[in-house]
Amino acid sequence: MDYKPQPWQLILLIALFCGASVGGMVWYRSRELTPGQYLQRMPVENSLVLWMDFAELRRTGLLQLFAGAKAGEDPEYQAFVRETRFDYMQDLDGAMVAFAPSGNFFFVKGRFEWKNLRDYTEAQSGTCLNALCRMNGSSPGRHISLYPFRGDVMAMAVSSNEYAVLQLQQSRPGAAPPVPNAPIWLAFPGSLLKSGKNLPNGARPFVRTMENAISVTVTFAPEGARLAARIEVRCQSDRDASDVAAQLTSTTRLLRTLIEREHQQPNPADLSGVLVSGSFRTEGSRVLGYWPIEKAFVQNLVGRRSE
Repeated sequence: MDYKPQPWQLILLIALFCGASVGGMVWYRSRELTPGQYLQRMPVENSLVLWMDFAELRRTGLLQLFAGAKAGEDPEYQAFVRETRFDYMQDLDGAMVAFAPSGNFFFVKGRFEWKNLRDYTEAQSGTCLNALCRMNGSSPGRHISLYPFRGDVMAMAVSSNEYAVLQLQQSRPGAAPPVPNAPIWLAFPGSLLKSGKNLPNGARPFVRTMENAISVTVTFAPEGARLAARIEVRCQSDRDASDVAAQLTSTTRLLRTLIEREHQQPNPADLSGVLVSGSFRTEGSRVLGYWPIEKAFVQNLVGRRSE
């Protein structure tokens, strides 16, 4: 005899299916994304990508070095904090930024008041349609677009394309790329160094040696009472790596000699003092470098006086 399911059984089956679907969606949207998964959505070609783990910096006390930085004293930033009730010193847990040819793209993790962000957008003559908000940037032809990617993650873009943030919805196929295990890191292709724009004068001789590298990754992490900067330069060959390491070592020695000729001592609170402390070695086609960084240098970098 053929079995016929009862109506209540069909209703129960549908309810279970819907419950599982909704539960799966809730789990998917609430799961913690890794920096590698954020990177998988970023435009990385010819881009400089920066990651900052503000929660870790806050936990270690290093975030306090940025308190009172010039950005935090800016009247426009203070107005933004006042209107949106969002302050990076307290509410920001992590941020990834890709500085790409088509614009700047952001994933920002923290505690947001989405209603306040919508109100701020509209107060700046912007518009919000459903979850997507858009407004004009600080210069003509620049547009800011943003939307809640997760409950505690905002996706944002600054671009000539007023809908550029939607590019962050899609993830490239395959496994998430590996990323450094450090609270602050930046990665970029060596070709970005060829222009030499926006570089301090003392750093120019160092970056010229890496212009032909496949990629450059710089990390910053706590090391006792100070920070440590490490660099990994991926070269085309072992020979290229040896040449880059030799040039970096030679440039470091030359800078130290020039300082000594002026009858001065390297100052750990300025860039020259940091650069002359560098050491370099090779591992196959990779160059690995290291610089110790005193807190006084970071304070000077963000516009604070050391205490």
